[in-house]
Amino acid sequence: MNITSKLPHVGTTIFTVMSALAKAHNALNLSQGFPNYPSSQKLNNLVTNAMKNGYNQYAPMAGNLELRLAIARKYELLYKSTYHPEKEITVTAGATQAIYTIVSAFVRPNDEVIIFKPAYDCYEPAVEINGGKTIPIQLSAPNYKVNWDEVASKISTKTKLIIINSPHNPSGTIWSKEDMLQLQKLTKNTDIIILSDEVYEHIVFDDVQHQSACLFDDLKQRSFITASFGKTFHNTGWKIGYCCAPENLMAEFRKVHQFNVFSVNHPSQKGIADYMQDAETYLGLNTFFQRKRNLFLSLISESRFKFQPSQGTYFQVLDYSEITDAYDVDFAKQLTKEFKIAAIPLSVFNANNQDDKVLRFCFAKTDDTLIKAAEILNSI
Repeated sequence: MNITSKLPHVGTTIFTVMSALAKAHNALNLSQGFPNYPSSQKLNNLVTNAMKNGYNQYAPMAGNLELRLAIARKYELLYKSTYHPEKEITVTAGATQAIYTIVSAFVRPNDEVIIFKPAYDCYEPAVEINGGKTIPIQLSAPNYKVNWDEVASKISTKTKLIIINSPHNPSGTIWSKEDMLQLQKLTKNTDIIILSDEVYEHIVFDDVQHQSACLFDDLKQRSFITASFGKTFHNTGWKIGYCCAPENLMAEFRKVHQFNVFSVNHPSQKGIADYMQDAETYLGLNTFFQRKRNLFLSLISESRFKFQPSQGTYFQVLDYSEITDAYDVDFAKQLTKEFKIAAIPLSVFNANNQDDKVLRFCFAKTDDTLIKAAEILNSI
């Protein structure tokens, strides 16, 4: 049987590769971005109660209304921004499904989509499978700052979508207010849609405010914001996320969403809605993760790795250029096999696999795991 792949260049993701390698060699897994500690017992109990109380059939297509109301309250509290819970918020099967659905709803063959590299690896395949063309803009280590003149030069009449991500995975950097204003200026009076991946919005450090797309009036009118309860509440395996957008954009999103997943896990939605009645469940995350970042960096301060402290996310990028000039994928595999610690090489997210000699480590781990990881890194 002759099969022509719609994604001929896509293989197994680096996350699967490194996690499998970590398991095979009994290595500490600081590669894939998931916590190795349990989610809140209170949240677990609320989901269990939802099951007991009959929330076991289809949720409404757009999501449990109590959860959409809780999301709307969060945007009012954090950003003084309003999203209508019935018309402008949709609960999704994780942020990845939201991203794929947005691309599918708007990108047609030969449309161009601008992405900033290193880019999370779900963006480009979604564009490609819908016939679009990715226009990459490569950001440079260690600061990963955007050259807005380059962005302006890449925008054309074919530009349908610009995908942004702040706090940024994998680099751990954040966009400033000036960055968002530049994006707003470049897209004003155009039909360009913004997909703002904000899954780490609650993990921003050093008292810096997250610059959500909803804080900028013109951007908000052309933007989808995608978010993840898995990242927020330490339960990535539940695959519950959501997106927000103006009604005219969300109406198109739901046309695709209803024939894709239609609706997502109902008891989890109900449990999360109840859990979010206490805003501290998400407001306290910055402090929680900054302590872990600081612990990890203090423990490796005498190592041969160089770093700039992560500004957001639960990832820390480490520069190994003073240790070896090995290709980052090869060095990541060597660390896993010989030193028993797994990380993610950033070249796989870059244009033309640009190798900046940096690896990404996840610090959403128990203190004991971070201490063990530091002991290994200090020995290299």
